[in-house]
Amino acid sequence: MEKDCTHQIDYPKLRTEVRAFWTDTDLYLLFISPYYELNLWLPPDSSKDRLKLWDRDVVEFFLGDDWTNINVYREFEIAPTGDWVDLAIDRNRDSYDANWDSGWERQGRIDEKNHTWYAAARVPLHSVSEKKVAAGMQWRVNLYRIDGLGADPQRRFLCWQPTCVVNRDPNHVPEHFGTLVFTR
Repeated sequence: MEKDCTHQIDYPKLRTEVRAFWTDTDLYLLFISPYYELNLWLPPDSSKDRLKLWDRDVVEFFLGDDWTNINVYREFEIAPTGDWVDLAIDRNRDSYDANWDSGWERQGRIDEKNHTWYAAARVPLHSVSEKKVAAGMQWRVNLYRIDGLGADPQRRFLCWQPTCVVNRDPNHVPEHFGTLVFTR
């Protein structure tokens, strides 16, 4: 990821690499994120969900398996400090369930010397889909990174699939999510 959510603005020095693989039980993701400066919630607290994590530096990924009701999906966020939140999103009701617990594991790490931070996640497949995941199955997905100091107009919002919306949260646009294809 190196473009904003319109895909009109490039941030090549912030190019975020995302690697993924899956097993019969879990989806693993690794985000590699160069940075200029960090915007963190301090002190860090990775013992529980941290709401409003998106108001600081964070990577996010949205996953959904329902192709008929695309407004229902899961949101996962990790900060450089390891702070996190997982949410059950239902845009039909314009709500999110912060009490939902995916059972995921995650970790953040900051490499100050190389100005890069890392976020790793292990997401149980059953937390997103009741169906057993098999090769060839497809989920809806989008990947995001929020970066920078200051209020939102000064920050950088990078995304994998362009969302291209005006006067609306540029991340929660499920009609513009991409496709994750499980292959062996």
